Amino acid sequence: MAKRLILGPIMILLLIGALALDQWLDGRTMPGWIARALSYGLGFKETTFPPGVITLPLLTILVTIAARELSSLLESENIEGSKRMLSAAAIAGLLVSCLVPATLPATTVVGIFGTVSVMVLTVAMTFYSRHKTVEGVIAATGGVLLSYVYLGIMAGFLLALRREHSVFVIGWIILTTKSCDIGAYFSGKAFGRHKLIPWLSPGKTWEGLVGGVLLSATLGAVGMFWVGSHEGLQVPAWWHGALLGMSLGIAGQAGDLLESILKRDAGKKDSGRGIPGFGGLLDVLDSILLASPVAFWWLHVMQNKGYFGALVAGG
Repeated sequence: MAKRLILGPIMILLLIGALALDQWLDGRTMPGWIARALSYGLGFKETTFPPGVITLPLLTILVTIAARELSSLLESENIEGSKRMLSAAAIAGLLVSCLVPATLPATTVVGIFGTVSVMVLTVAMTFYSRHKTVEGVIAATGGVLLSYVYLGIMAGFLLALRREHSVFVIGWIILTTKSCDIGAYFSGKAFGRHKLIPWLSPGKTWEGLVGGVLLSATLGAVGMFWVGSHEGLQVPAWWHGALLGMSLGIAGQAGDLLESILKRDAGKKDSGRGIPGFGGLLDVLDSILLASPVAFWWLHVMQNKGYFGALVAGG
């Protein structure tokens, strides 16, 4: 508990600092040498920093570390889990989620996404059969695809959100999701009597889940109006934010249970030991990974209804 109380606020401050830097750089003119390097190396013609200039490299580092933890879980099950392959697959899923130009036709986007998926599958099967043996290739390839989807594509939803929204929206989504973990922990400690899923996660209780979801609902409603007033955005009624918070809280807890399946199958209590008091990085990211798609589609629907756009003058 002491380690959590110390490291928790530190991680929140680091997150806020990274998001603030991302927002500050967004739209600012690049130094000439950076613009020239991107133009020569990648063919980019932009001269200003795009949204996500900090979020993208940060998530790339995080999914790479998480892929290495996933590799260790697979190895515990006697499944070959190349750290290089799992990291490359996670990064591929992350990049395909954010670098495809929004101006392309939908069929082209689907084609690009499908092509990258096929490449990940093909490269993985080729890599694991390189010693001229087929033993374990199916399981090892499945591990690469798990990294591609679970770490890359799911984390990529955060970058997809960043393409259309400010970092304040991203911070709101993350803090609302993680608040359920905090609320569930303390309410479970105080009132927990009935086990949620004892065979999978013995420490979780129904009382903890209710307390966590209520806290997420509160932050969902309050945070939505804070983001709206801070950014000058049209936002829906408060109960929309509360429902989003509840949805993110439930999705986050489902994400935690999803990771618990991986850990229990591997015979591990934590995904790693890199973060004292929390375990591994996957133990921190698990709830956010599954909540991000929920947030993306909720905001997408709200935008189609005319919300989360700039307020008109006098409106």
